[in-house]
Amino acid sequence: MNHRGTETQRDTLTEKVIGLAIDVHRHLGPGLLESVYQMCLCHELAQAGLQFKSEIELPVFYKGLKFDQGFRLDILVENSLILELKTVEQLRPVHEAQLLTYLRLAQCPVGLLINFNVGLLKNGIKRLVL
Repeated sequence: MNHRGTETQRDTLTEKVIGLAIDVHRHLGPGLLESVYQMCLCHELAQAGLQFKSEIELPVFYKGLKFDQGFRLDILVENSLILELKTVEQLRPVHEAQLLTYLRLAQCPVGLLINFNVGLLKNGIKRLVL
């Protein structure tokens, strides 16, 4: 994957995406399926003019073999920011480990773990950097 942009540009992108996610959460609130938040966030990303792809298959390489059915990224924004969406009671270390694995496998520098199942979305966001 091509990961363009400086660290400052990635920080600006991260802030913009967080703002869009907060807007989605304000309108929908907690308690819905992850797929609903994903669909609405993708709409907001498109409205903001950001390039993104959703449900991207990420292969796994194991002992010289390539398995295409490895992982699926929720959303990749501007080829430089992975969004992993959750609707769980609370984020756990395994969720962070999952996103870090995705970052490593995709060779992507930064990701956001976003849990929409919270009262205030800023309490459900974690930014992770490789």
